[in-house]
Amino acid sequence: MEKRFRITDEDGIHARPATALVNTANKFKDAEAFAEANGKKVTLKSILGVLSLGLEKGDNITLIVEGDSAAEALQALTDVMVNEGLGEIDA
Repeated sequence: MEKRFRITDEDGIHARPATALVNTANKFKDAEAFAEANGKKVTLKSILGVLSLGLEKGDNITLIVEGDSAAEALQALTDVMVNEGLGEIDA
């Protein structure tokens, strides 16, 4: 399962929102979560991985979740993206 977002936060994805994404991804032990952007794919369970994407306002990111609780995990990650003002769903 995957969902694509466009980054809307003026500061892009920096330490605070990256931490929120990583903490959310780590709540789901039976799901693997990844972020893909700019031709690079990293695990969402690593703060350094997320920050290494260097996401700025206007960039696109795809969240990819696999496993037993993939749907629940993707919804939780979507909530973080939208509720924290990081990005909007890119149709």
